[in-house]
Amino acid sequence: MMSLVSFGVFAGTFGISAYAIAATVAPRFDRIVAALRGQPQSQFHPLATLVQAERRIAVRRWAAQSRPVLAPRVRAAA
Repeated sequence: MMSLVSFGVFAGTFGISAYAIAATVAPRFDRIVAALRGQPQSQFHPLATLVQAERRIAVRRWAAQSRPVLAPRVRAAA
């Protein structure tokens, strides 16, 4: 009986650890394989991406602003 309980505990622990490893490795599997093959990693520039996003936001805000209608100026008669 104790051998069945210990087997169940160790099998459950093994299953949880295998799931944890698979869950962390699976999203990056293509990058891992590329590194093992010796292929160079693409350059990632998060600040450049952030600058482009900020510019887009600024342009959208500027374009969304309503422009005041200029009243015609009354010229004084000389």
